[in-house]
Amino acid sequence: VQLQASGGGLVEAGGSLSLSCAASGRTLSTYAMAWFRQAPGKEREFVAAISRAGFTTAYANSVKDRLTISRDNAKNTVYLQMNSLKPEDAAVYYCAAAISDFLSRARSGYTYWGQGTQVTVSS
Repeated sequence: VQLQASGGGLVEAGGSLSLSCAASGRTLSTYAMAWFRQAPGKEREFVAAISRAGFTTAYANSVKDRLTISRDNAKNTVYLQMNSLKPEDAAVYYCAAAISDFLSRARSGYTYWGQGTQVTVSS
């Protein structure tokens, strides 16, 4: 499966952005999906994950109640709605796909990765 992330940009602190991850090559419903992010000089970290059918989600504590992951398998797309953004949310955001339906928080749990989309938050 090929993943294409989009929707990043520049936003003021407190603002919102919506990221999308479009899949091609195979149907998205085959995979659990996740978003990770990587800020300059830092490790890539888990943000959120969603099960194949979308019934189960998981979030990093730092984004809970502000970011929402969702999916539309008919459109082969996963979304990340980001509200109340903070400067510390600035990073390159990556979508990833896992063959297992287990919602891993580790990078090793995901087989396929998109190219990333930049999110910049001004204070």
